[in-house]
Amino acid sequence: MAEIVVIGAGMGSLAAAARLAVAGHRVAVYERGETYGGALGRFEKDGFVFDTGPGLLPLPAVWRDLFVKTGKAALEDRVELRQVDPDVRHVFEDGRELTLPAASRAGVIRALDEALGAGTGERWTALVNRARTAWDATRRPLLEEPRTVDGPHQPLPDPYPARRRGLLRRRTPTLAEIARDELRDPELERMLCSAARLYGLDPRTAPAAASVLVYLEQTFGSWYPLGGMRALADAVHQRCLERRVEFHYGAEAAGVVVEEGRAVGVRFADGTTVDADAVVDGTGRLAPDDVPADPTAPEGGHSPADATARHTLLLALRGPRPAGTVHRTVVHGDEPVSVLRPDDPSLVPAPAEYEAVTVSTVVPAGTVPGEDDVRRLLAAAGRAVPDLDDRLLWHVSRTPADTEAETGAPGGAVPPPALAGRPLPAANSGRFKGCYAVGGWAHPGGGLPHAGMSGAMAAGLFVEGADWRGSR
Repeated sequence: MAEIVVIGAGMGSLAAAARLAVAGHRVAVYERGETYGGALGRFEKDGFVFDTGPGLLPLPAVWRDLFVKTGKAALEDRVELRQVDPDVRHVFEDGRELTLPAASRAGVIRALDEALGAGTGERWTALVNRARTAWDATRRPLLEEPRTVDGPHQPLPDPYPARRRGLLRRRTPTLAEIARDELRDPELERMLCSAARLYGLDPRTAPAAASVLVYLEQTFGSWYPLGGMRALADAVHQRCLERRVEFHYGAEAAGVVVEEGRAVGVRFADGTTVDADAVVDGTGRLAPDDVPADPTAPEGGHSPADATARHTLLLALRGPRPAGTVHRTVVHGDEPVSVLRPDDPSLVPAPAEYEAVTVSTVVPAGTVPGEDDVRRLLAAAGRAVPDLDDRLLWHVSRTPADTEAETGAPGGAVPPPALAGRPLPAANSGRFKGCYAVGGWAHPGGGLPHAGMSGAMAAGLFVEGADWRGSR
């Protein structure tokens, strides 16, 4: 039975801890902050409750797999998951609106044709079908296999089958290029590109394979845990406690102690150390004492120069959430803005009297938003929420600095998911024995499903014969 130290209590760390503990190992989690969950934070004021990180859960199968593999109670025994339907509402600059149903190809085609003109539905669906080809080709190497230090260091080739525009094609196209060439409609282009932008990707440089983000959303849908996303963190933390994982808060790790090429412990900022047979780093910031940085990590380390963060407004509104309100709206402009309006009575003091709304956009990491930025977000929210000015009780601006303070990520950076055609995230195992990496800055990158996958991969590398394919 090994003594395993997990650094950080983010969702990737919790996933690894639960899997390692159920395999019979003694696991202790050390977290610099005062709570678990990483990016799945919560803000409460005057009886209003808001998620401060991701607002929806894609691919819940990853977390269902965790609960199947670590205990008797299923995920749905602990969290009430609701599929979001309709999937999304789009509000365009010219005032037109479009609402797409969840997991209905015919419904999507019909909605697009009615809102944007005949033929738009077929062009959109044809592109999504080509994105499925990219998904099928990259799912296994990106999401079902761990990345090790002796594995491939170069990006996976982009398999998106873009339409050829001549006899030769010197390079694979970008997402913006296939949007222009294959969709041939400015609003469809905005829809495709906004999916990448809201993940922190620039469609002018993102590979065409980024279209898988739309394919996944349209095919598998999005889910919301009643009580907010924090309810998922609570459930996974409880599963860790059931598996007798120990938690220590207010413990900031400073480095991994290595002897004779093997991790033997962790050194903390206060100078203390703990011994370990293996170390799982969920922060992306630790380096072994006296060992150079991992050359397989993307240039710039775990927070590259083009890293992005989120600027979020939490809105407390008087008046109930109107019947038929769509959970998620994307407001299109210079940058897309996400507006989330959950149908969740637990988020407000009285459901018949109030509504809680979360508005967010992507900004460069380290950005310090000003009053003009707040006004722009409020204006975008007003395009999605009728009578917003009359209903607004108060708002709170959450900046990248808040994210940095809570998660430790420099500049509040939020990692994007791994994609073919982009630099690979850091390996799940390093150049020395007994040290593993999980979380958004490790393979397979950012996002809640990817965090769960990274935990499964690290545990699978440590536990011989373990099944790490948690994306199925």
